[in-house]
Amino acid sequence: MLKLVFSSSYRGHCLNTVAPRLRVKPDSNSLFDAVGRLTGLTRRSPTNSLSRAFFCSDSNDGSGSGSGSQPVVEVEVKGVESNSDGSDSKASSAIVPTYPRPEDYLTVLALPLPHRPLFPGFYMPIYVKDPKLLAALQESRKRQAPYAGAFLLKDEPGTEPSPSSETEKSVYDIKGKELFNRLHEVGTLAQISSIQGDQVVLIGHRRLRITEMVSEDPLTVKVDHLKEKPYDKDDDVIKATSFEVISTLRDVLKTSSLWRDHVQTYSQHIGDFNFPRLADFGAAISGANKLQCQQVLEELDVHKRLQLTLELVKKEMEISKIQESIAKAIEEKISGEQRRYLLNEQLKAIKKELGLETDDKTALSAKFRERLEPNREKCPPHVLQVIEEELTKLQLLEASSSEFNVTRNYLDWLTVLPWGNYSDENFDVIQAQTILDEDHYGLADVKERILEFIAVGKLRGTSQGKIICLSGPPGVGKTSIGRSIARALNRKFFRFSVGGLSDVAEIKGHRRTYIGAMPGKMVQCLKNVGTENPLVLIDEIDKLGRGHAGDPASALLELLDPEQNANFLDHYLDVPIDLSKVLFVCTANVVDNIPNPLLDRMEVIAIAGYITDEKMHIARDYLEKTAREACGVKPEQVKVTDAALLGLIENYCREAGVRNLQKHIEKIYRKIALRLVREGSSNESVMVQPADAKAEVVDESDHHAAANKADVEVETSVQVDTVQTNDQPKDPKDAAGSRELQETEATKAVEKVVVDTTNLANFVGKPVFHAERIYDRTPVGVVMGLAWTAMGGSTLYIETTQVEQGEGKGALHLTGQLGDVMKESAQIAHTLARAILLEKEPANPYFANSKLHLHVPAGATPKDGPSAGCTMITSMLSLAMKKPVRKDLAMTGEVTLTGKILPIGGVKEKTIAAKRSEVRTIIFPAANRRDYDELAPNVTEGLDVHFVDDYSQIFSLAFEYDDNTMVN
Repeated sequence: MLKLVFSSSYRGHCLNTVAPRLRVKPDSNSLFDAVGRLTGLTRRSPTNSLSRAFFCSDSNDGSGSGSGSQPVVEVEVKGVESNSDGSDSKASSAIVPTYPRPEDYLTVLALPLPHRPLFPGFYMPIYVKDPKLLAALQESRKRQAPYAGAFLLKDEPGTEPSPSSETEKSVYDIKGKELFNRLHEVGTLAQISSIQGDQVVLIGHRRLRITEMVSEDPLTVKVDHLKEKPYDKDDDVIKATSFEVISTLRDVLKTSSLWRDHVQTYSQHIGDFNFPRLADFGAAISGANKLQCQQVLEELDVHKRLQLTLELVKKEMEISKIQESIAKAIEEKISGEQRRYLLNEQLKAIKKELGLETDDKTALSAKFRERLEPNREKCPPHVLQVIEEELTKLQLLEASSSEFNVTRNYLDWLTVLPWGNYSDENFDVIQAQTILDEDHYGLADVKERILEFIAVGKLRGTSQGKIICLSGPPGVGKTSIGRSIARALNRKFFRFSVGGLSDVAEIKGHRRTYIGAMPGKMVQCLKNVGTENPLVLIDEIDKLGRGHAGDPASALLELLDPEQNANFLDHYLDVPIDLSKVLFVCTANVVDNIPNPLLDRMEVIAIAGYITDEKMHIARDYLEKTAREACGVKPEQVKVTDAALLGLIENYCREAGVRNLQKHIEKIYRKIALRLVREGSSNESVMVQPADAKAEVVDESDHHAAANKADVEVETSVQVDTVQTNDQPKDPKDAAGSRELQETEATKAVEKVVVDTTNLANFVGKPVFHAERIYDRTPVGVVMGLAWTAMGGSTLYIETTQVEQGEGKGALHLTGQLGDVMKESAQIAHTLARAILLEKEPANPYFANSKLHLHVPAGATPKDGPSAGCTMITSMLSLAMKKPVRKDLAMTGEVTLTGKILPIGGVKEKTIAAKRSEVRTIIFPAANRRDYDELAPNVTEGLDVHFVDDYSQIFSLAFEYDDNTMVN
């Protein structure tokens, strides 16, 4: 694009400027008068106008805008009349008269132009770095022959256009025949206007065509002078094309002040145009690339040249429109924002004058004081002091400063906390017991502890905070019991999970100096609940992480310590907060993962899981009701039998919790809802059947069509008497009542879906679990043991068999993914079994001469722990004595080398697992009698439990029985 700068005179050094420019003397002629003269409609020849204009165009060929690289064109002409043949009878005086005439020069120096061709009548500065060529130009100027040929340089084949500095550097490196081959054939005869250092200013005269090379260094060529082909100036096509060029220029002038200055100056100081000059002018000042300009320069047909120029100016017109639309859009956006800003400022000033609004700082201070006023009497003195200091500081700060925002946010948190506000607690034990039983079945230990907490608070008249940790497998209700406890105590409830937490700032808050700083979770909790004595549930405390931002477990020590949390210090607030009235309830799956200092501060209540009877009650009283309401199914539309629920628990949901059981019950009710909707849609087109009618509805969409007849029973329990009449009710209310009656009658046929053991698989798929009991009666070398897992208790078998027998081949091989502790227990069992066999049967050298293989199914499940020691000994002795153990016997306990039985853990889980496998006799270590006595009666019902402290007692129970009394 061209740029224009007005100046009163020409300065030679201005040619060195980087930015494109045009310098002219100002003139008072109007713009459209200049354009009119281009068309020849206004014949005016200025006689005394003499000026110089420097034109420079940014090419679109990617050559860049290096220093001094953009072509600058100077035009100095006097207005003259044009001959009818299109030639100039009196050339413009911008071209200095020389002798001989320019057309007499047939051999000239060749100057390469890297960026744009030089058009006749335009100035262009170039840089000549070749010393020989520069000396030759200076010599030509001294000999009164200041002419040379300016030819555009072709791009090197296979290369992309490079920046201007690199292009010029490559031009100076090309010499001789290589340079001759790289020059375009058609160029311009240029007069050497001036030489200043290595800068040469050229002015174009006429077109040239290279014929042959005369010398290589500096490059000198022979040329032919070219003239336009003869044309008729009255030709309508040429006139129309020129008029279109002028019309396009006139449109461009309306959008681009840059072109306006070019055309105005050129028309005022050069004079009238002929058609060839009009074409050259349009191409020279356009922003076209060098190849398009070269095409215009090479074209000798005036009509075609005008057409090429028209394309270029049309493109400039489109670019100008796009530029104008972009500028307009940006201007509208900026002006709109400025207008909105000014209106807001005026509105603020008006409100302030009317007393409707104060400034920001005063309003903020008033808001904070108003928020603090209800709690001022209860607020601790040290907190009030900090708030007053910060309010004073806020008035001294500028609203635009960053410290102002920090102080405002700090005051916002300080004044929003519920200083001294406590909720009224419920000290009614009976009411609390009712609420807890409504929400959860079982969990007697947890409920008892909460009732104790309420009783102590009632006797003291106030309650203190406690830290309780509920541990147990997933799905037993640890998290949900927290909300129920809060409801029973009439406390606000807040829950946050610390699973995977690795940043101390989540507990203790950030320093206020950090951008985006926030208080910790406890301060956020107090803000949300609005009281200082909420129930806070800290979930997944056994899954705390540890990262580069510190150890959150250590940060929780202050929070969960009754001696320290009365003065809990958050990094953001930096004032002590009393958390001694907060009741903390933590949940964990495995307490072994909790750091000992943190575990020491908590009161642990273990939730072992639910037995089958408890799951039945939970499913019937809680889960089924919730699932039925969630799916929109009415109680009279479905019936799930006890046998179906029992099969669901035993064969699909055997884990300790009830979360998976809940999912399966929801799945059943979703399928029932889909079936009811499908049958309802199909029955809408069927008339109501007569009274006392019974029918079977078969779900055609179900693949198990045969079973569906037993699944669905359609019962009609209400007789319907239908009276048909042609009389329509006259009253609109009667009409509405009639429609409601019809809808009611249409739905009186209640479809009841019965879910039983026969069709349970249609709703939940094939059974997932099978009986843990592999053997009805354990064979020789196999004994049932009891194990504890994170999912609850389970039974497992210890199997021992003989691999080979021979003198001195006694050995033991272990399989079943056993851990190190369990492998050591197997070695201890092997040693002790040899000693016991030697004592019972001295003549039996079985262990000394037999290689044994001990396996613990299932092989894909990792196992570890010492409690299988007595089971392993019994399995080996059974194989050695060729005698199976008692029927329905399971045992657990750690054994020492001397035969002593040590206590184990997970008594409740193991008892539940044994009862689930229909085991009647259980052997526990004597030290676990206390744990067993604490179990509920429904857990221990029907079990024969023996407590032992030496293996000899187990030997008697396992092997000393009467074969005639054993029932197979």
